[in-house]
Amino acid sequence: MTTAAADAFLRETRIGKLAYLHADGTPTIVPIWFEWDGAVARIFTSRTSRKARRVAAEPRVALSVEEPVGVQERWVTIEGMCTIADEGTVGLIERLTRRYYEPGKAEETIKAWTAEAGMWVTLTVTPVKLRSEG
Repeated sequence: MTTAAADAFLRETRIGKLAYLHADGTPTIVPIWFEWDGAVARIFTSRTSRKARRVAAEPRVALSVEEPVGVQERWVTIEGMCTIADEGTVGLIERLTRRYYEPGKAEETIKAWTAEAGMWVTLTVTPVKLRSEG
């Protein structure tokens, strides 16, 4: 993919897969919602989640996004470094929930999740290497 095509692909609503390392060095992958702004990918998670704990200890991650089976092959993988922050997390929750859920469920979920806004953090993946196909 061209840089512009990869950027457009990542801006579409898709489920990503975040890879990170367990304490013993073995990799794991979890499905996630994400937002791509053309420079970084942002994910929200609870501050006590395994993802947050592991990324705090080892910030090297990869994020993979691809087309489903039956569609012409296209994918983008971001290999990079992940940081954790409190700022902007409620706004990210609101944007992603409205993007991934239908309106009624989104508003209900946002209300429940943001009632305890301090329990959430933003994981920001900054690319070191971006690979793509399609």
